[in-house]
Amino acid sequence: MSILGLDLGAKTLGVAISHTNIIANPYKTIRYDNYDSLLNEVLNIINKEHVEKIVLGLPKNMNNTSGEAALRSISFKEKLSKLVDIPIILVDERLSTIEAENILLTNDMSRKKRKDVIDSAAAMIILDTYLRMEKNNGNK
Repeated sequence: MSILGLDLGAKTLGVAISHTNIIANPYKTIRYDNYDSLLNEVLNIINKEHVEKIVLGLPKNMNNTSGEAALRSISFKEKLSKLVDIPIILVDERLSTIEAENILLTNDMSRKKRKDVIDSAAAMIILDTYLRMEKNNGNK
């Protein structure tokens, strides 16, 4: 079963995938102007990769409130759920982009390369967070 991880920004969507349910890998970053073109591209990935579950980052504020970014993710989930018949799970993604930036800096990646992969790296962290939660829930 493939699981797709998504990190929705105002202009980009970071995408990660796991084919094993153990390891999350960056997939791509999609730049978009509107939800229609973005949804079509996500649907293409879902079909191509035989995705059976989607994990979408929910960027809550540090005080656990939902700001504009969280509302954007909730709206995107609602639009996507009308088009697919697979579970879409929201996962708290506070600090995932900062964590991704730190990982890329630790690997001595140039600023230009970091800019190109930061969103898919953040999606990978969101998906990895979900996979670890599922593993921990299964071990109880």
